[in-house]
Amino acid sequence: QVQVVESGGGLVQAGGSLRLSCTASGLTFDDYVMGWFRQAPGKEREGVSWISASGRTVNYADSVRGRFTISRDNAKNTVYLQMNSLRPEDTAMYFCAATRNTLGFLFDPSTYTYWGQGTQVTCSS
Repeated sequence: QVQVVESGGGLVQAGGSLRLSCTASGLTFDDYVMGWFRQAPGKEREGVSWISASGRTVNYADSVRGRFTISRDNAKNTVYLQMNSLRPEDTAMYFCAATRNTLGFLFDPSTYTYWGQGTQVTCSS
C-alpha cells in the first residue's frame, strides 16, 4: 500500500521561511517524479514545483521561482520544498504527489498517481 505523507506546514509572517517534507512508502521511490502542488480556498489546485526521479531536473511555477527550492533524498524516500520569502498569496494547502508518467505535463495534477493529504501553509502580512 502506497502512502504519501507531508509535514512541515505552519503559520509564518511575510518574508519568513518554511521547509516542507514529504515521505513516500510502498513504492520504489527513485522510479517516481515527485511534485508539489497547492490549493487555496475557492481556487483550483496548481503545480508549484517538480523534481525528476534522479533529482537532476527540477522545475518551478513562475510565481515561486527564485523563492522556493525542491530537492529529494532517495535514500530517505523523501522530497523537500524549501520556501523562502513567503508571501500572503502563498497561503494554501500544500500537497505532495508521485508519478511515473514522465510524458505527462508535470504541472497538471491529473498526471500524478499518488497523493498525500496535504499540509497547511499560512503566511500573514
